[in-house]
Amino acid sequence: MDPVGLQLGNKNLWSCLVRLLTKDPEWLNAKMKFFLPNMDLDSRNETLDPEQRVILQLNKLHVQGSATWQSFIHCVCMQLEVPLDLEVLLLSTFGSDDGFTSQLGAEEKSQPESQLHHGLKRPHQSCGSSPRRKQCRTQLELAKKYLQLLRTSAQQRYRSRIPGSGQPHAFHQVYVPPILRRATASLDTPEGAMMGDLKVEDGTDVSISDLFNTRVNKGPRVTVLLGKAGMGKTTLAHRLCQKWAEGHLDCFQALFLFEFRQLNLITRFLTLSQLLFDLYLSPESDHDAVFQYLEKNADQVLLIFDGLDEALQPRGPDSPGPVLTLFSRLCHGTLLPGCRVMATSRPGKLPACLPAEAAMVHMLGFDGPRVEEYVNHFFSAQPSREGALVELQTNGRLRSLCAVPALCQVACLCLHHLLPDHAPGQSVALLPTMTQLYVQMVRALSPPGRLPTTSLLDLGEVALRGLETGKVIFYAEDIAPPLIAFGATHSLLTSFCVRTGPGHQETGYAFTHLSLQEFLAALHLMASPKVNKDTLTQYVTLHSRWVQRTKARLGLSDHLPTFLAGLASCTCRPFLSHLAQGSEDCVGAKQAAVVQVLKKLATRKLTGPKVVQLCHCVDETQEPELASLTAQSLPYQLPFHNFQLTCTDLATLTNILEHREAPIHLDFDGCPLEPHCPEALVGCRQIENLSFKSRKCGDAFAEALSRSLPTMGRLQMLGLAGSKITARGISHLVKALPLCPQLEEVSFRDNQLSDQVVLNIVEVLPHLPRLRKLDLSSNSICVSTLLCLARVAVTCPTVKMLQAREADLIFLLSPPTETTAELQRSPDLQESDSQRKGAQSRSLTLRLQKCQLQVHDAEALIALLQEGPQLEEVDLSGNQLEDEGCRLMAEAASQLRIARKLDLSDNGLSVTGVHCVLRAVSACWTLAELHISLQHKTVVFMFAQGPEEQEGPQESFSGNALGDEGAARLAQLLPGLGALQSLNLSENGLSLDAVLGLARCFSTLQWLFHLDISFESQHILLRGDKTGRDIWATGSLPDFPAGAEFLGFRQRCIPRSLCLSECPLEPPSLTRLCATLKDCPGPLELQLSCVFLSDQSLETLLDCLPQLPQLSLLQLSQTGLSPKSPFLLANTLSLCPRVKKVDLRSLHHATLHFRSNEEQEGVCCGFTGCSLSQEHVESLCWLLSKCKDLSQVDLSANLLGDSGLRCLLECLPKVPISGSLDLSHNSVSQESALYLVETLPSCPRVREASVNLGSEQSFRIHFSREDQAGKTLRLSECSFRPEHVSRLATGLSQSLQLTELTLTQCCLGQKQLAILLSLMGRPAGLFNLRVQEPWADRAGVLSLLEVCAQASGSVTEISISETQQQLCVQLEFPRQEENPEAVALRLAHCDLGTHHSLLVGQLIETCARLQQLSLSQVNLCEDDDASSLLLQSLLLSLSELKTFRLTSSCVSTEGLAHLASGLGHCHHLEELDLSNNQFDEEGTKALMRALEGKWMLKRLDLSHLLLSSSTLALLTHGLSHMTCLQSLRLNRNSIGDVGCCHLSEALRAATSLEELDLSHNRIGDAGVQHLATVLPGLPELRKIDLSVNSISPAGGVQLAESLVLCRRLEELMLGCNALGDPTALGLAQELPQHLRVLHLPFSHLGPGGALSLAQALDGSPSLEEISLAENNLAGGVLRFCKELPLLRQIDLVSCKIDNQTAKLLTSSFTSCPALEVILLSWNLLGDEAAAELAQVLPQMGRLKRVDLEKNQITALGAWLLAEGLAQGSSIQVIRLWNNPIPCDVAQRLKSQEPRLDFAFFDNQPQAPWGT
Repeated sequence: MDPVGLQLGNKNLWSCLVRLLTKDPEWLNAKMKFFLPNMDLDSRNETLDPEQRVILQLNKLHVQGSATWQSFIHCVCMQLEVPLDLEVLLLSTFGSDDGFTSQLGAEEKSQPESQLHHGLKRPHQSCGSSPRRKQCRTQLELAKKYLQLLRTSAQQRYRSRIPGSGQPHAFHQVYVPPILRRATASLDTPEGAMMGDLKVEDGTDVSISDLFNTRVNKGPRVTVLLGKAGMGKTTLAHRLCQKWAEGHLDCFQALFLFEFRQLNLITRFLTLSQLLFDLYLSPESDHDAVFQYLEKNADQVLLIFDGLDEALQPRGPDSPGPVLTLFSRLCHGTLLPGCRVMATSRPGKLPACLPAEAAMVHMLGFDGPRVEEYVNHFFSAQPSREGALVELQTNGRLRSLCAVPALCQVACLCLHHLLPDHAPGQSVALLPTMTQLYVQMVRALSPPGRLPTTSLLDLGEVALRGLETGKVIFYAEDIAPPLIAFGATHSLLTSFCVRTGPGHQETGYAFTHLSLQEFLAALHLMASPKVNKDTLTQYVTLHSRWVQRTKARLGLSDHLPTFLAGLASCTCRPFLSHLAQGSEDCVGAKQAAVVQVLKKLATRKLTGPKVVQLCHCVDETQEPELASLTAQSLPYQLPFHNFQLTCTDLATLTNILEHREAPIHLDFDGCPLEPHCPEALVGCRQIENLSFKSRKCGDAFAEALSRSLPTMGRLQMLGLAGSKITARGISHLVKALPLCPQLEEVSFRDNQLSDQVVLNIVEVLPHLPRLRKLDLSSNSICVSTLLCLARVAVTCPTVKMLQAREADLIFLLSPPTETTAELQRSPDLQESDSQRKGAQSRSLTLRLQKCQLQVHDAEALIALLQEGPQLEEVDLSGNQLEDEGCRLMAEAASQLRIARKLDLSDNGLSVTGVHCVLRAVSACWTLAELHISLQHKTVVFMFAQGPEEQEGPQESFSGNALGDEGAARLAQLLPGLGALQSLNLSENGLSLDAVLGLARCFSTLQWLFHLDISFESQHILLRGDKTGRDIWATGSLPDFPAGAEFLGFRQRCIPRSLCLSECPLEPPSLTRLCATLKDCPGPLELQLSCVFLSDQSLETLLDCLPQLPQLSLLQLSQTGLSPKSPFLLANTLSLCPRVKKVDLRSLHHATLHFRSNEEQEGVCCGFTGCSLSQEHVESLCWLLSKCKDLSQVDLSANLLGDSGLRCLLECLPKVPISGSLDLSHNSVSQESALYLVETLPSCPRVREASVNLGSEQSFRIHFSREDQAGKTLRLSECSFRPEHVSRLATGLSQSLQLTELTLTQCCLGQKQLAILLSLMGRPAGLFNLRVQEPWADRAGVLSLLEVCAQASGSVTEISISETQQQLCVQLEFPRQEENPEAVALRLAHCDLGTHHSLLVGQLIETCARLQQLSLSQVNLCEDDDASSLLLQSLLLSLSELKTFRLTSSCVSTEGLAHLASGLGHCHHLEELDLSNNQFDEEGTKALMRALEGKWMLKRLDLSHLLLSSSTLALLTHGLSHMTCLQSLRLNRNSIGDVGCCHLSEALRAATSLEELDLSHNRIGDAGVQHLATVLPGLPELRKIDLSVNSISPAGGVQLAESLVLCRRLEELMLGCNALGDPTALGLAQELPQHLRVLHLPFSHLGPGGALSLAQALDGSPSLEEISLAENNLAGGVLRFCKELPLLRQIDLVSCKIDNQTAKLLTSSFTSCPALEVILLSWNLLGDEAAAELAQVLPQMGRLKRVDLEKNQITALGAWLLAEGLAQGSSIQVIRLWNNPIPCDVAQRLKSQEPRLDFAFFDNQPQAPWGT
């Protein structure tokens, strides 16, 4: 076309475009707002002709540039009804500016200037140089004009938007304010504020108008609006601007809104006037005057900053950016003082610039009524409104999603799109998750029947690029014009003006919401062919909600993993496949990769925030198997601490927990929770413990919780602490608690409850039949209320203790045992039954300490207690009873039936009051002890409950002048005075003869067990046995049969003791003492102490020992002995056969233990730290040689040195030691170690020796009773020098019986080790050498093999571990030299074309008979595969190799190919171990091919190798020919059901198989059922491990039927599968008769299944180990009636075993004589069970460990266990962690019995009482 025609054509096209747009002016106005957000449209343009107004608008669009004009033309063609010919012309010419230049120029000339450039804004002027004021205008006039300009601009900006095509009008107009909650913040200015520190006040809703307190100087001037993504923070900020523009916020003259996402683009420092005028709206003139007006009226100025969490801190938290600095000065009032500042932010770390007094307001989304209101507005006047409401009301999942306002908007849009075309209920079925909401939104915004795939993926790529670079604002150059048009058309993009300075502004674009940007990015990752699986999985991560201090801003991709998980759902596959425009295989592979990553994350230990995010991801996938795995992997105790949780979070957690069978404990501590959050827990029957601790919880929260509690069928513990619940909230909970009869513990600690509220709470006690504890501490009640609570404790039959002390207030209850049927009856019947049972046997403990009780309160309390049950203890210490109150309580003591203790300490008792108290209790016949100390303010009465416990009074004759005669007379009278608890004869001037004569009392006084005498200080005390009452300060003696029976047994066995100290022990005195003790009943312990004991006295004492057959212990403590004493004591071993142990330490402490008649023989002696040197050795050895049965000798910490040790080793053959000799810490050197090697041939009974010359300084030799053929020597840190190597080699060559040597860090370098191997020679036999040196991990395999090549013998085994720095070599002597021709022939098969040819030749010669090669934790990649090439050459030559191990190592793909090539020629291989490696698929395939032809292979271990389908096919092919295979281990190989089926078929040929390990392989019922058909065909099978798979009862039953046919099965491990009772019953029908090990932990067994197994195992002759841990044995009685002779370990951890069940179980232990380990932790065992166990401990000779962690054992039970240990037991430890035992009691018991273990750390506090 010629130029004239082109111009005419453009004019016609222009006219057509103008006419088209004149028909739809509203649409054009909306596009003007989108493309020109910075342009103010003057309202006076409305007076123009419509066509002229359209032309003016088009002019403004065109001058923005070609990119904006092109995007606009795309929108015209996509959204309006444009004729096809016009659309073609528009799209073909929109890129040419010349086509419109003349037309636009003509139009511009025809318009007046006032219309072309009319608007509110004027050219910007810099605030730095203010123009001259016009004298005619005053400051006020300029300010008023600017304020009107500001308001008019806001009115135009927030004018209602026009909906897009097909969208409801309400889509852009609906606004429902979310829930706002005020909070008080404790902001740490230097560090910033964390969300966990904010205290939300529940129940105090805040309206928009209440956000600002307009009273002058009242309240904070800074408000921070906190809300999670999608809560509507930005919407609310704009809503405030709109309300102000409409005149509603008349308290503010000016309002400015800034977004940090735009402010972040500013890098230069700004003044406040520049911020207001250059970046927001400029005055027409005189900026200074306007700014001065704003300063004067600052209290009427509001500045809103949106997105504080997005504020960048380029120089770190301590150096904020320019805008943040300006913001900080505004907040602190140094700029524009008095102004109001509001900021919005997501939860997380807030900038340090916020003032501490800032007001915090939480946005908590929508509750039910708000959701309904939003839907009503959205669908107003539409027929689908009722349908939408019905859909939301009937679907809880969608309703919980709508709690987030942004998702509520999306849900309404989707329902608007779906409802017309779907039947009721079908629409919601398409919206189960957040991801599905966005998918349906995309469909709703797309043209009907056409999905813009390319545009969606391209826009998703832009979104992803923004997330990766932290970009949320895009410019025209970032997004192609067609994409801008696409985003504008489908409401995916929004536009705005970006100003960075005066005259610097351009149009910016952003996604309508950050979550939309994340969704589109996820779409791109899942559907784009540019993204592979590996790249995709990098985005599937979990982010903590705790923001690190070094992190300047929150992440932009928080929801990206959630959307990826949602798109991994099977329901999204068609949608994604359509987007990808390809087959479903690629999309399916990506979805499977995402699910696989989530499965790995589900099995990890995660923090609370990550658990919540994982639950969101798993819930989005809609995969039941993944949800089940996640639910089962959650820990039993699941804490959530100090981060915000929404109702949606809890709803998602509940959805996941529905897939869990085991109970769970949820602990919410310091988490801001929405008031309606508990509604999300409705029906969650998996919750066993539920606790909330937060000031954010108030009445609304309590009301919601009360609706949820009755639906939690398993709930046993409820905690609600530190909240702001009032009487209104408590009333709802009190009504709900009786509907939860299974509750065992309720806590309302620290809730500031009033007295009446507390009384209302305790009214529910009779209605909770299983309640054990009610905690009402820290609630500030008065004394009268406390007395009312005491009355409740007296009258309520289940209360066993009321404890009140200052802030503490706790009820402990003892509920009667009730059946399930009883619990299901009415509360009235439950109450009457409990009262009837409680009346039969009840004892109450009342502790009212420091409660300000006075005299009149004591009177009321006495009257109350006289009507009540028997009292175990009454503690009124720390009150204000004074003399009169104490007298009243003492008088009433005999009437109150107090069984144990009355404590009136610290009550202001005076001297006069003491006399009154003594008179008051004089007639109390049950009083056993009375302790009164005015100095220590102690007044304690101890009572004896019955005659059997009245042990007699405590008598004291101390401080008198009895003398010897009086003491003798008293001794004659004592037998007639009856039993006493104690008799004090101190300070009575007794002589030594009189003191020693008191020993006769042991023969005449049956109650006397302890006689303590300190002669010089004249302290003399005769004591009886207190049955452990001194072990704990409070608590009762056993009130159950087992405890009483045990105490009787203990009293018969308790030894008597005589402790004599500060006494001159001369020979005559000792002779008299021994003669006096001759008739003393036993067992007897004699403890003597003096400054120095002469040799003559010691000899006299030792000579008297045969005269004391009842003596069990003789102890000389803190007594100086002469250097001759070791020899005297050693001589005693032969003179007194009853001595079983002599222990002398440092010549100051000597102990002799004596054996009873039934004890086995074997003598131990120790002389440590006795300064023994070489001159003493021969004499000592001569004395020890006379002992016939010497077991152990300890001569450590002496002064033997090398010469003394050499002398001792020479004498050693004459000393008949059968156990061990300890010579540690004797200052020896390498000479002694070398001499030990040289001496070994002359010591035939030595079986093992170990020497460490480092910091440990140990030197120990172990013997056998007969000559030992094979000896072991271990030398550590001996620092051998080169000259020692030859001597060591000579010694080793001569020690023919030495078969094993270990050298650990002995400073043997690589060269010295090679020399040692070359010099060492022997006539015949095998020798094992193990070397551990630091250089071994750096030398590499190549160098270590070079060392082996130097050996003089034939190398038969090599083991290398680089990380353990270890080399092990087995040598065979003599070396059998091969025929040189055979060597040459084998060398010919090796690749010797490298510089390692000589080494290969040496290795082939030295290792010709190598049978085992083990490489562990080695790196074969460091030397360019030289090591693997060498190994290949070596393997090719090893004709006798039977074992090859390569574990936990690093090998390249090429290296694996070399090894596979070498292994392919090892045809005699019997064992191959490739476990714990991370090989790639190609390398693994090469190794699997090497299995071809290995028909002699017996053991194969490929654990932890990732076996793909193709790799597994190669493996199964090789296995099908291994007829000799005996062991196959394939754990953690991801085999699955399909792989298990193929593997099972391959195993049909392995008829010799004895062991099969397929644990951790995700094998389900299909796979295990196929395996079950194969197992009966494996007649030699002895062990099978299928633990941690996915086997259900269906597969378990079939497996059990198959295992019955495995007659030789010895070990069966099926734990961590949901087998259930049907499987257990199937197994119990006929267990294999040779079964040794049965592991079924966490197998979902009930009492029936477990008991059936126990009955089947009863009397099993082969059973050694059984585990039924984490199964439910509640109510079942597990016992064995027949003997289990070989049972070593029983594991019943977390089986809900109580005292009743434990009684029969414990009695069964005596039928297990070989039992070594008993695991009963995490059960319900109490003191009664401990008493039962204590009785059987002395009978179990081989028991080593008992685990009782996390039970209900108190101090009494622990003491009983200690006494059981004292009766004689081989047990090493009883673990009592986390039992309710006070720390001081635990320490005393630990000192008494070190084998009791109370805590992981010695100073770790124990669990409090009642927990």
